[in-house]
Amino acid sequence: MISFELFSIKNESPIYIQILRFIKRGIVSGSILDGDVLPSRRVLSSLLGINPNTVQKAYRMLEEEGLITSCSGAKSSIVLDDATVVRVRAELMESDILSVIRALKQAGLSKKEALRLIEQNWEERDVSQ
Repeated sequence: MISFELFSIKNESPIYIQILRFIKRGIVSGSILDGDVLPSRRVLSSLLGINPNTVQKAYRMLEEEGLITSCSGAKSSIVLDDATVVRVRAELMESDILSVIRALKQAGLSKKEALRLIEQNWEERDVSQ
């Protein structure tokens, strides 16, 4: 069963998008694998203290993207192959990189200054957590 112990709701985006990204990040990190089972919609909504329709929307979007399979009356489970993991990784990286670029530009940094800052932090920081 996929654990949502480390999931925390933030005000940055709709909760269903946060659930979607949490699952995708787990897929990319390898902590969520093919065949892993998601909590039921009712259980997850209770665990997170959110409306069951919000969980339903997140699960429906995961299904539409081909990341989970759901059968009526059965639990939803992750469906992955190597190509899917590569696709999800690319999608998340592009989104994250665009956010960083936007923040750097808003801070008034030039491309050269931004690259210097990235290189400096790349070497000096352990951001594995």
